[in-house]
Amino acid sequence: MRRRLRQNRALWVPFLRVTTLSFRQELCSVLVSFSSHLVLVCLCVFLSLTRDDQPENDAMAARAQSTTPVRKVPIHLQSAQNRLLIKNGKVVNGDGIQDADVYIEEGIIKQVGNNLIVPGGSRLIDARGKYVIPGGIDTHTHLQLPFMGTTTADDFYTGTRAALAGGTTTIIDFVIPSKGQSLIEAYKQWRERADEKVACDYALHVAVTWWSPEVQQEMEELCRDHGINSFKMFMAYKDLWQLDDTELFEAFERCKQLGAVAQVHAENGDIIKENCKKLLAAGVTGPEGHEMSRPEEVEAEAVNRACVLANQVNCPLYIVHVMSKSAGEVVAEKRRQGIVVYGEPIAASLATDGKHYWNSCWRHAAAHVMGPPLRPDSTTPDYLMDLLANDDLQLTGTDHCTFSSAQKEMGKGDFTKIPNGVNGVEERMSLIWEKGVVSGKMDPTRFVAVTSMNAAKIFNMYPKKGCIAVGSDADIVIWDPKLEHTISAATHHSAVDFNIFEGITCRGGPEYVIANGRVTVDEGQVKAVQGYGSFIPTSPFAPFVYEAVTEREKVHQLIKVEREGRIVAVRNTMVPVVPQATSNGEALELNLSSVNGGEEVVAAADHHFASHQHFTRPPTSSGGRNMQDTTFSLSSEYPSMADVEEEAKGKKNSIQVKNPPGGKSSGPFW
Repeated sequence: MRRRLRQNRALWVPFLRVTTLSFRQELCSVLVSFSSHLVLVCLCVFLSLTRDDQPENDAMAARAQSTTPVRKVPIHLQSAQNRLLIKNGKVVNGDGIQDADVYIEEGIIKQVGNNLIVPGGSRLIDARGKYVIPGGIDTHTHLQLPFMGTTTADDFYTGTRAALAGGTTTIIDFVIPSKGQSLIEAYKQWRERADEKVACDYALHVAVTWWSPEVQQEMEELCRDHGINSFKMFMAYKDLWQLDDTELFEAFERCKQLGAVAQVHAENGDIIKENCKKLLAAGVTGPEGHEMSRPEEVEAEAVNRACVLANQVNCPLYIVHVMSKSAGEVVAEKRRQGIVVYGEPIAASLATDGKHYWNSCWRHAAAHVMGPPLRPDSTTPDYLMDLLANDDLQLTGTDHCTFSSAQKEMGKGDFTKIPNGVNGVEERMSLIWEKGVVSGKMDPTRFVAVTSMNAAKIFNMYPKKGCIAVGSDADIVIWDPKLEHTISAATHHSAVDFNIFEGITCRGGPEYVIANGRVTVDEGQVKAVQGYGSFIPTSPFAPFVYEAVTEREKVHQLIKVEREGRIVAVRNTMVPVVPQATSNGEALELNLSSVNGGEEVVAAADHHFASHQHFTRPPTSSGGRNMQDTTFSLSSEYPSMADVEEEAKGKKNSIQVKNPPGGKSSGPFW
């Protein structure tokens, strides 16, 4: 046996050497390739980490100078966050709460339930004792907006970074064309500003600041080709953006035709203009003049007028920034009447009031200037929160439109020149939780409805946005109800140097924020990435809105009253008479030669006798013949029915009366 192996050794040893050599060469080649790829990966990781957001300084000025926007995440880093598993949380949607886990992959919610089977390598987030809610949707922002001779402090990066920090994962900004500017041109400008900067998803409303056939045509193009389903009209800012009532009515009619939602900034611009003149002439030049020039009734009147105009064409109406109790009451009352109208209070009107306008510090007072203004009535925020909790108002925005103290000083000496706008995109969700849920006015499901779900439904983003369900975008917030923080300009993420909610303590806030499957707030640390967000097209005819419109049209159909009879002249009064039929069954037409001066109505047919009718009693209240009346007369002034018929037929103008009162006659009665 051993001899045989030694004999065969000469054969297999050379083969083994060759095989081993080939294997070694292949192995070396693989190791070299792997090493080169490993070096590249490490280099990319190092570069990306050097570009990531650093912890922000406490001082806002230092933070603004040192912040370098993070660009889009490299593909190798994206893959590390492609799979997330959120366990042990309470999943809250607008229609209920359940104990469930959520699995996310490639930016989409793939599974919701218990005992989920997920791939290995998924990141695990423990949400025990916390709520898992849909990312917030802020329906009202103005980022990078040119306005009143300046541009807002927050651009599309700093504004959306602040939104993410507060738990908002989608914003809807406003395209506002200059008077006479093409709506399409303005839309493209906003897209260019936003696309390269947004750190979260966004959609757009478009303002209609002037009216013409061209504007109507461009509205259709925006709906059809550019993902726009809402248009905003201004009832204020006279000589700048304001439309008159006729233009407003036609704009509502056009929105209804296109399946869009009509929005209004509801204030009476004509009254405001006159009030401003009067106040300045009286020497009132400070920020308090802003509120005095546009009192609560000026807002409520415009809200009511907008509802009346929209109702005439059954156009769904959306009132932006409801700021006063009386305006909220108008919306609530119109909804009870069946009008399709939605009311949007904002963070400012729900959490603070207008007493700040009388603060002795001009800078403090001016920082609160916005339109419509905050109301001096300190009970307004609680009242609006009650309306919101009871669905008299439906959802929340912020009207986030920030200007620095230096920019606000443009109006020193003339309150009409103070740039209008306040912050709120970061603070909105915490404030509503504090003022709504912690106070006991609403439960977590209503909180989700007013911060995300209703917005998604009204603007036709649901269920892609606004809910936690299989197939929805992975925009999720892990909400810690025990997280306590105090709002301050020193720690907020907006680029503005003042916060109108300064010093308010909120119990409840986001611990994790996930936008499109990526963790953008990680245990409170903001990791926003510039350009990571996308534009979300919104289609017209949102079912949530237009199903209500359709049902209302069925109930309130325009139905004319079909009345039998023709019109005759009797003592200068037109009354209906039973119609005569032609041989082919069609009703005969009347030739109304004249109805003035007591002239008779001439019948077109040969046997009409309307002009000879005599009635002894007036017609009924509805215009019909009085059934106790008679046409019988012995007077030659009023021929009988038979006389008229015989005359029309060319026969002798006489009749034979059988069994008249007083006895029977066999002869003619002349």
